[in-house]
Amino acid sequence: MTFLIAAVVLVGVLCVFDLLLTFAVLRRLREHTAELARLAEGTQFISYDPGVLVGRTLPWADTDTDGVDRPELVAFFDANCDACHKHAPQFAVTARTQAAMAVISGAGPRADDLVQVVAGVSSVITAERADSLVKAVGVEAFPTFLRVGQDGTIVAAHMELAALAEMASAK
Repeated sequence: MTFLIAAVVLVGVLCVFDLLLTFAVLRRLREHTAELARLAEGTQFISYDPGVLVGRTLPWADTDTDGVDRPELVAFFDANCDACHKHAPQFAVTARTQAAMAVISGAGPRADDLVQVVAGVSSVITAERADSLVKAVGVEAFPTFLRVGQDGTIVAAHMELAALAEMASAK
């Protein structure tokens, strides 16, 4: 009789253990299903059109432009943006022919690298003043290039410098 009671208790314990294992597997399957659904949607990037900046006026009074009162070309770079490092030399070449200003947000060696590329051919704004100018203008992606009128109004904006030049020549 003792053997029969021990066997029933053992079967009962095994059933409870099996039930707990089943709940754990069901929970894991639910998590995987949610992850698969998320992956099926794909990665979504928020689109950003710098054209929304056209018509805004740059806050010139708040910036020190190092002798360039009214730059025609303004570039917004971020130190941690790889595309900014890629486009900075192209901006430097373009800036040699016109009044230009580079706004470089971020700090550290990568920011210093950007400053080295664009300094000398454009005025450069960095650190907190750059961050405040980014917020004041409403730049949400980097790099952003602006063509600015003499009154400080943004007349064209694009994330590609070549496209900005095409926009200016089309007008």
